[in-house]
Amino acid sequence: MTKIQKEGYGDVTMKDTDLVLLDRIAPSILIEMRYATVYNFAKRALYPSLCCFLRKKVADKLFSVQAQLNKQGLGLKVYDGYRPHSVQKQLWEICPDPRFVADPKKGSKHSRGAAVDLTLVDRSGQELPMPTPFDTFTPQAHRHCQNLPADVLENRALLERAMEEQGFLPLPTEWWHFDDEEWESYPLVDLSFEALCALSCSS
Repeated sequence: MTKIQKEGYGDVTMKDTDLVLLDRIAPSILIEMRYATVYNFAKRALYPSLCCFLRKKVADKLFSVQAQLNKQGLGLKVYDGYRPHSVQKQLWEICPDPRFVADPKKGSKHSRGAAVDLTLVDRSGQELPMPTPFDTFTPQAHRHCQNLPADVLENRALLERAMEEQGFLPLPTEWWHFDDEEWESYPLVDLSFEALCALSCSS
């Protein structure tokens, strides 16, 4: 049985989960948590908070990606990070397609705090052109799709290269999704954002 850290199972601390607020590690990374808004495929807010949590090592790697991109006048905007296991179940009910949504029976890497959805932005914070908007589950979102404008292909390749250099693995069906190469070392977590925010304030 997969181990899941959840509320009500002993005294869970931020140290136990190894989850951190991304903006404390890399404050220059823009954060736009889409599942805290209606701008996602569920068309409703599933998170009560705009905070982005990730495993400490994953956040540190993103900081390194950001530092390298800054040298090119670019940066990152994050759409999603840690996702409670209970929310993953809701997403699966809406879209039970393993190409785009992880089956909660196996668990999402987001629920391990080891996956991140993001894009590139310029110095002013404007998003660079990419194959599709976030959460567009079409063939155009696949990494092998080549029937796209040259600048879009270049931007997609640039993001992928920058992430891979720091040990992130690209998901073939979603240009915006990357998994940490050590994702298997982290257990699934089902702590609510309210609980994590309270723990982060007390840590």
